[in-house]
Parts: sequence; structure tokens; C-alpha cells
Amino acid sequence: QLGIKILTYTKSIGDITADPACFDRSVIMENPFYMPDADAAKKAGEFLEECMKNEDSSGGSIECVIQNMPAGIGEPVFEKLSANLGKAILSIGAVKAFEIGDGTAVAHALGHTNNDQYTRDPDGKIIKLTNHSGGILGGISDGSDIFLRVSVKPTPSISREQSTITKDGGSRQISVKGGVGYILEYSGEGVVVVESMAAITLVDMLMCSITSNMTNLERFFRK
Repeated sequence: QLGIKILTYTKSIGDITADPACFDRSVIMENPFYMPDADAAKKAGEFLEECMKNEDSSGGSIECVIQNMPAGIGEPVFEKLSANLGKAILSIGAVKAFEIGDGTAVAHALGHTNNDQYTRDPDGKIIKLTNHSGGILGGISDGSDIFLRVSVKPTPSISREQSTITKDGGSRQISVKGGVGYILEYSGEGVVVVESMAAITLVDMLMCSITSNMTNLERFFRK
């Protein structure tokens, strides 16, 4: 209803990463891994076949792009939009890391390369020349696209034997037989859950923000 659009897809499986130069959103729903790069999806399939032969599984990453998010959503400290998205996404099973914008790459950046510079387009609208911040500055949406990435661990239920400890403290070998998930997180479920959690968080933050000015506070709460 507000024109906000969310696009979510598998960014990588193992060492197979979708090439941004080959990005094609039309192929996301046409392969079982929800990758936006048909060639990468084919390679991922071959890679996972090897994982299965070796009784193993693979980790990967999911990327989510949120377009047309209004500027000004979120707070600078306790209710940061970035923090609430992180809490929601990290609550998903098997998710081990969460990034916004350049993410961990900022550790290797310099101020002048990481700062997003502003200008005006021909119509006079204020725009960013870059989007290293991933659409969120100081915990608040800045009106540009929000980029977030999720790292998902390999499925632990593999048929390869591994060492464990029994409830009595003894050592034993264990392997999972039947229902083994070699890439469960990327067979649609992970992509859908990440997108859904992001959407729920955005709606919650939008609802919280409608009382963020005195006019609405009076309209909602004045007796």
C-alpha cells in the first residue's frame, strides 16, 4: 500500500557467488536456489551434488533489497531501524551474521571512501552518489535503498559421522539418516523467511513512527 518493495535472493552458496554483472531478477524464481544469476545457480547445483556425495552440507548468504522505504523511520539510539532488523533477522534459525550496506567491508575503508556524498538530481531532488550506508544512517532510514545480507551456517544434520557426547558423558559417533538437509536454507525457505522478517520489522517501525510528531500525538491520545 505504501509502495515499499522487497527483493530477496540467495547471494552465495559455498564459494559460488552470484555475479552482480549478471543479475537478472527474472531467473530468481526459475531455479531451486533462488539465485539471480543463472550460471551461478547451475554451478551451485553441481557444487551441492558434490556435497551430497561427500555426506556434507554447505553454508551461504542471502541478500535483501528494500526499495521506497520512507526517510526518517527509526530512532538514533534505542529503536534503531538497523538494530531492529538485525534482531529480527538474527532470530532466524541458522543465521550467524547480519550486515547492512558495506557491512564488514567498512573495517577496511577510509572515511572519504565510506562516506556517502549528496547532490541534487535534475529535478532538484536530494540524492546520494553512493550507498555505502545501505539506506540507514544513525539508525534511521535515509530514503535510499536498504541493503542487508545474511550469512547462514551449513545444515548440521549431515550423514557424515561426527563425534559427540551422550547424556551420560560417554563418547560416540553420530550421523543423521533420512531427512538430511544439504542446503535447506536456500531451497526457498530461507529466502522467504528473511523477506518476511524484514517486512514485519518495517511495518512495526512504520507503526511506531506515526506518533513521532505532536500533531499525531494529540490526534491519537488527546481525551
